[in-house]
Amino acid sequence: MLVSTSLFLLKHFFDGGNCIKFILNFPNSGARCDIQMTQSPSSLSASVGDTVTITCRASQEIYSLSWYQPKPGNPPKLLIYGINILEDGVPQRFSGSGSGTQFSLKISSLQAEDIAAYYCQQGRYYPPAVIQVMT
Repeated sequence: MLVSTSLFLLKHFFDGGNCIKFILNFPNSGARCDIQMTQSPSSLSASVGDTVTITCRASQEIYSLSWYQPKPGNPPKLLIYGINILEDGVPQRFSGSGSGTQFSLKISSLQAEDIAAYYCQQGRYYPPAVIQVMT
């Protein structure tokens, strides 16, 4: 069984168009991915103080979803698990919601440190898939 992941790139207007590519490798069972995850928008521009919403759609009904924030040189940071449970130490400006096949991550009052790539991960099948992030 395999956890499918989807990627989201949150670009800041100060990024100067720089592109950094990094790959996060997770164990892969070799199984096909039964549930496809799609995030939208694929990218957006936002300013400090804005509210942004990222949506994640599953190809079939799922019952658990997590949101992660990977940054170069660090392991992915778990933000939200169980669809809407905020991980300890994560600021209250992050919130998760949704059910069935439609989910969202909302960041209120965007801060400079929030400028990163984000991805959703469904928790129905394990282990995680290989993830490639463009920033």
